[in-house]
Amino acid sequence: MNRRFVHDLERGGGRPVGGADEAGRGCLAGPLVAAAVCFEYRGWSDGDYELLERLDDSKKLTRRARAALYGRVISRARQVAVVACAAQSIDRRGLQACNIGALETALGLLSPPPETVFVDGYALSDNAVPHERLVGGDGLSAAVAAASIVAKVTRDRLMAALHGRWPQWGFERHVGYASPEHRRAIVEHGLCELHRRSFASVAYRQLELRADL
Repeated sequence: MNRRFVHDLERGGGRPVGGADEAGRGCLAGPLVAAAVCFEYRGWSDGDYELLERLDDSKKLTRRARAALYGRVISRARQVAVVACAAQSIDRRGLQACNIGALETALGLLSPPPETVFVDGYALSDNAVPHERLVGGDGLSAAVAAASIVAKVTRDRLMAALHGRWPQWGFERHVGYASPEHRRAIVEHGLCELHRRSFASVAYRQLELRADL
């Protein structure tokens, strides 16, 4: 059995296990997306585990593999919740506050809350669902790995849809990350509504852009 399931089963004792992760934290444009997934392992068959045997950190998977696993997660999970923070919210509240808030909100949407909850890398506030910070959680917990995939696929699909409104920046390909193509588009076209202006002090200055873009 995949070691990620073993971790969940050993810690959860067969009871429902929740996991949360985010996608888009390091992007220049687009939302930050957090997802929470709850698996109820009690009663699963060998076939259920086999369906999700390839779960992993979403960044280590191809787009096609993520899409296939996304469908399997959705069909097998007890609950899935997704929360997005727009660029304007990130600029106003700050990236870390949005990240923590989105993870907390996504977990809060799992009802009833799982007794065992893992969050990839971050300790949330005292008001959050009781949880355990799990560094490298998408490599240890199937629920966290599933949340990583749901967040990534959801965000990528959203950016592909938004490409139709802002085609000059090529969002359907780089989905807002600071790729060479994206940097060239920013130099040529400036910033659009999807860009996070609060990143200007780091990312955009490196591109030698004017402060008034």
